[in-house]
Amino acid sequence: MRNPLSETIVKIPPSGIRKFFDIVSEMDDAISLGVGEPDFDTPWHIREEGIYSLEKGRTFYTSNAGLKDLKVEICNYLKRRCNVLYDPDQEVMVTVGGSEAIDVALRAMLDPGDEVLIPQPSYVSYTPCTILAGGVPVIIELEEKDEFRLTPEKLLEKLTPKTKILIMPFPNNPTGAIMEKEDLEKIAEIVTEKDLFVISDEIYCELTYKGEHTTIASLPGMKERTVLINGFSKSYAMTGWRLGYAAAPKDILKQMLKIHQFAIMCAPTTSQYAAISALKNGDEDVQNMRESYNQRRRYLVNALREMGLDCFEPYGAFYVFPSIKKFGMTSDEFATRLLKEEKVAVVPGTAFGDSGEGFLRISYAYSLENLKIALERIRRFVERLEKEMK
Repeated sequence: MRNPLSETIVKIPPSGIRKFFDIVSEMDDAISLGVGEPDFDTPWHIREEGIYSLEKGRTFYTSNAGLKDLKVEICNYLKRRCNVLYDPDQEVMVTVGGSEAIDVALRAMLDPGDEVLIPQPSYVSYTPCTILAGGVPVIIELEEKDEFRLTPEKLLEKLTPKTKILIMPFPNNPTGAIMEKEDLEKIAEIVTEKDLFVISDEIYCELTYKGEHTTIASLPGMKERTVLINGFSKSYAMTGWRLGYAAAPKDILKQMLKIHQFAIMCAPTTSQYAAISALKNGDEDVQNMRESYNQRRRYLVNALREMGLDCFEPYGAFYVFPSIKKFGMTSDEFATRLLKEEKVAVVPGTAFGDSGEGFLRISYAYSLENLKIALERIRRFVERLEKEMK
């Protein structure tokens, strides 16, 4: 029998995030600080709108690009929060989570051999989606000394005549790094000069704890070069509703929509009706969740520093990225021992790229009660390691 499998798929490694949580699921009294999922329930008014849509029998397909009312509210939101204007009929489409938007954007824009610049550490899907689209991933290794921001120097180092797309993963998963307006202006200047395009993944844009989030699409000359990706999972605690969106120049969006038509048809109808309520009435919910995350963020950073772990201050998303380099262990070794000896699951930094070696991703999308228990276990483990080193 001939090999039934695609060599391209076989060569792509599975997500490095899942290994530890498969173990946790079978371990009594284990605490996971690794999953990037809000511990809040979806706000009631959003759930209620979803329930009402079912009661009214709204279980049909929507248009491929999504409900018109939802696209209008997405445009209203982007104008209100991001200071950028989009046409709901030609520049916005609703997707099955932000992940689908990343996939179809890359497939719509890349020809074989085109290079995609991917700052790392970053979300695990960018590299495999680039490969599946026929592109060539080119990694930009971000550093702690720069607060894991993308600098102009690092961008220029990796540019070649084949470079077509720059992925901007900020606020960042896993580091919690952000790019402020002055940072983005320097990057935008290079993007324009070198005639590049940007895929800006802004799924954590509402979870920014230092000033207001700025989208690179709002800068002069950048809207026509940018595919802005966002969604409802993180900001509105709607992970299971599987809903995201892309806003892009109409020529790009038209081709993205073509892929979406053939592969997906449309995003879940019930989720789309619920999302209208999220955008219309959810600003207070988002603010309350952000304040809670910020409290946990400060608590976690201080606790890690007090136990002797180096940890730069993250200003976005709901992760911290402490360094464990002083212990002379790999990130995988540290995380494996912590899970086995103290029953706390965290994610090795290498799950997000080689430049994550020596770091751990710890999520604070958990209750303070669970964080306190987990941190006490981590403290015991760190003290034990320090004794071993003497």
